[in-house]
Amino acid sequence: MPEITPEDIQHAEKLIGIEFTDEEREMMLEGLEDLRRYYQALRGVDYPNDLLPAFRFDPELPGEAHPPIHPPASEIARPPLHRPDDLDDLAFWPVSDLARGLRQGLFTSVELTERYLDRLKRYDPQLHYVITLTEARAMAQARRADEELRSGVDRGPLHGIPWGAKDLLAVRGYPTTWGATPYRDQIIDEDAAVVQRLDEAGAVLVAKLSMGALAWGDVWFGGKTRTPWNTDEGASGSSAGSGAATAAGLVGFSIGTETWGSIVSPSTRNGVTGLRPTFGRVSRHGAMALSWTMDKIGPMCRSAEDCAWVFAAIHGRDDRDPTTVNKPFPWPPDLDGESLRLGYLAADFEKDYRGKENDARALEVFRAMGIELVPIQLPDYPISALQFILFVEAATAFDELTRSNRDDLLVRQVKDAWPNFFRLSRLVPAVEYIQANRVRTRLMAAMRELFQQVDVYIGPSLEGDNLLLTNLTGHPSLTLPTGLADDGLPTTITLTGRLYDEATLLALGRTFQAETDFHLARPPLDGKKSVLK
Repeated sequence: MPEITPEDIQHAEKLIGIEFTDEEREMMLEGLEDLRRYYQALRGVDYPNDLLPAFRFDPELPGEAHPPIHPPASEIARPPLHRPDDLDDLAFWPVSDLARGLRQGLFTSVELTERYLDRLKRYDPQLHYVITLTEARAMAQARRADEELRSGVDRGPLHGIPWGAKDLLAVRGYPTTWGATPYRDQIIDEDAAVVQRLDEAGAVLVAKLSMGALAWGDVWFGGKTRTPWNTDEGASGSSAGSGAATAAGLVGFSIGTETWGSIVSPSTRNGVTGLRPTFGRVSRHGAMALSWTMDKIGPMCRSAEDCAWVFAAIHGRDDRDPTTVNKPFPWPPDLDGESLRLGYLAADFEKDYRGKENDARALEVFRAMGIELVPIQLPDYPISALQFILFVEAATAFDELTRSNRDDLLVRQVKDAWPNFFRLSRLVPAVEYIQANRVRTRLMAAMRELFQQVDVYIGPSLEGDNLLLTNLTGHPSLTLPTGLADDGLPTTITLTGRLYDEATLLALGRTFQAETDFHLARPPLDGKKSVLK
C-alpha cells in the first residue's frame, strides 16, 4: 500500500475540521501505518449481519420512572356483525371484527386467507408490494386455525388472521431479500422472533412485503411500491409494502420496522395506524440489522386497537436479542382521558406544511374530548447533527458491500441513497461518533424531564426534529390518520409517549378513533371509498 505522508494527513484535516502542526503530523505517521495494518487485519474477519457489537443501547437512564399500571377496562360494546355480500369488504374489517367474525362462524380463516391472497395477486401489478407470496404456508396455517377454533383451541384475537411481513424478517424456506439485488436469492434458515410469536398467536402469514433496498425509500429490485391512494405516487419507505398492503385491504395487518421514520412515514403516506414501540420492546432476532442502537419493530394496522393486539403478541424479552426487556403491557387499560396531560409541539403546528388543516382539526377533536392541550418545546440540542449515528452503524452493517463494490448492484445510485452514505460514513471519526452518543445521553435526560410535565405529546408526523429525536432516545410513538389533503393523499398526526408506556398511547389513539372515522377511509382501488360491513 502507498506510504502515508504528512500531506495526506493535511488533506484529512480538511475533512475533520481540525488542524495539526508539522511536528504533530510527523509524529502521527508511524501510528497511522499501525492503524492501517489493524484495519486490514480486522477486514479478514467474517461479519454476518446478525453479529452484534459488544455495546448495546439502553433508552432507560438510571432511576427512570416506570409508566403507571392502569387497571383493565371492561369490554366495550360492539355492534353486531353480518357476513358481507361482497367478501372483498371483509378485507377492510379491523382485526377485532375479523376475530369476532371467525368465532361467530361468519367465515373461516381459509376463506379469509384465500380472499387476501387473491387481492394480493390482483393488485400487485399496480402497487408492487409483494416480494414473495407464502401461499403454501398460509393455507396450511389457515386450515390449522379453523380446526383449532372448531375444537375449542383459541390462541387469541390474531388466531386465523392473515398478515404480511416486511421482507427483512427471516421466514424459513422463503427468500429474505432485504429489498436489495445482492440479497434477492438469500434464504435464512430460521423464522424471525416476530414470525415465531405470530405463529404462536395463530396468525396466518400470506406474504413477504416490499421494502426500500436495505431499508431506505420505496424503490427495490422489483420496482417502486405505490400508494393505493394514487398509483402514480410512491408508498414512502422503508416499510413501503407493509403500509401499502394494509391500506389497500390486502392483509389483516402488517409488520414494519423503523430506524428513522420507516413506520411513521409509510403510515402517513398510506393512511394507516402505525405503532413504533419503545426500543427494546420487540425482539429483532432474525431481522436485518441496520442500526443496532436505533432499529425497532412494530405493527401497521387499520386502527390503534389492532396495533394493541398485535403488539401484545410480539413484545417481550428474548435472550437472542440482549436489548429486549420484560415490561408489562396492560391492555386494554381503564384510562381517564380527561386526566391526561397532553402536550403539543406548538412551534411545529404553526409552520406552513402539507396537511396543516387536518392536523388543526385533529387537535380540536382532542380538545372536544375534554383533554387540555399544553404547549411544549423539544430539548434544544443540535438534533439533525446526530443523524450520522445511524449512517455510521448502517455502513458498518454493510461494510462488506462497500469494500467489495457490490453496492453498485443497488438500484438507487444517487446522492441520497445508501451507497453514497456508506462511503461517506467511512470518513466519520470514531471520536465524533462517540461524542454524538454522549449528546444523545443529554437528550434522553432532557426527555425524562419533559415527561414529568406531560403524559403524552402530539406533533405533526413529519415536521421538525421530533422524528429523529425520538428514534434516537427510543421513545414510542403512534401515528394516526387525520384525513386526506388537497392532493388526495392521507395525512396523519403522531403521539409520542413515555418509555414503555405504549398502553397509554394506544388507549388515547383508540379514543380518538372512536370519535373520528379518518382511519376507516378506503382507497379507490375497488371503486369504493367507504367501509361496508
